[in-house]
Amino acid sequence: MFLAETPMNLDERTSQDIADLFNSLSDPSRVRIIAALLEGERNISAIVEAVGLSQSAVSHQMRTLRQMRIVRARKEGRQVFYCLDDEHIADLFRQGLEHARHE
Repeated sequence: MFLAETPMNLDERTSQDIADLFNSLSDPSRVRIIAALLEGERNISAIVEAVGLSQSAVSHQMRTLRQMRIVRARKEGRQVFYCLDDEHIADLFRQGLEHARHE
């Protein structure tokens, strides 16, 4: 059993931020996009190919992921490349995957 070493008293703002983060990860399409981005930076076309969704569906999901600071964008000419915002997101994804696969 997991026991916290010290009790956590979260303020309302922090509690809401954490709830919003997990809510943004609650869509299977977004989870698959994050999995694709674990391999590194990709443009929309590469993400579309990796996850098997339409370009408009991927673009819609990327907007949500950007707003939640889960991914960040970099423009190069007319193309936009996406990557995970930071290693915390990758760690959170890996922990969720480990938990989901744990029996």
